[in-house]
Amino acid sequence: MRIGLLHPGAMGASVGACFAACGHRVSWVNHARSSATQARAARAGLLPCADLAELTQGADLIISVCPPHAATEVARDVASTGYQGQYLEANAIAPSKLLTIDALLSRHQIHLMDGSIIGGPVWPSEAPESQTTLHLSGAGSEAIADLLAGSPLKTAVLSDQPGDASALKMVFAAFSKGSAALTAEILNVAEQYGVRAPLSEALGQQTIAQWHRSLAATASKAWRFRGEMQEIAETFSAVGAEPGFHQAAAAVYQKLSAHKDWATKPELNRLLASLADGKSQKPN
Repeated sequence: MRIGLLHPGAMGASVGACFAACGHRVSWVNHARSSATQARAARAGLLPCADLAELTQGADLIISVCPPHAATEVARDVASTGYQGQYLEANAIAPSKLLTIDALLSRHQIHLMDGSIIGGPVWPSEAPESQTTLHLSGAGSEAIADLLAGSPLKTAVLSDQPGDASALKMVFAAFSKGSAALTAEILNVAEQYGVRAPLSEALGQQTIAQWHRSLAATASKAWRFRGEMQEIAETFSAVGAEPGFHQAAAAVYQKLSAHKDWATKPELNRLLASLADGKSQKPN
């Protein structure tokens, strides 16, 4: 199958690599992309296109893997090219946004499938036993799963209802990334009150070491997690649940966003300083 991938970040490139390893022709738009993105695309075996029109013209399936805040714009840009085909919306977005994108695309005779990825980037040459799973919902999901047969990127078809895969991603990330924001802010408050050492003793070295690792790991992705927390807050609000937990988590990740894509692990004191000095970094 001919697949167009938008856009090969750390996760998207690995997804593209898994489709390519299964024998599919996977293309991307390489114009004005960073050297890091170019390198990821080359590693994944992605074929370059000059622009979005060229990408969609030759594609049977478009896959969108981008930061949550860009999901609607990416879908709108694809629709504007005149593309008519299948579209896998694989971003961490609220079910309500997923359904809005579905309505937008259906007006242009584009068929949407809902996808959500739980787990980290998985590359065919490195993780044959990976637990990373692409969850799918909506009509045509079984066919998408078949495209990845034999791939280390596992698939699970949830239902024929668009929105179910997105809902699963939201509640999973509400815990995994929401709890990471909570522990980060607990460390911040303990540091400011001067009780971080006794807190570490009370929690135990194994727990506190895990919290420290989580803080460093999430700091590099905090710029993206902020938007994901906002999507989770919308997901909660839509069913009458409390959105405030994850609105606060978004603010925590905003304070850590200065550490985007760190190459050298930041010192714990630097991360705590970012959390303590968040006044100038709060979202508008």
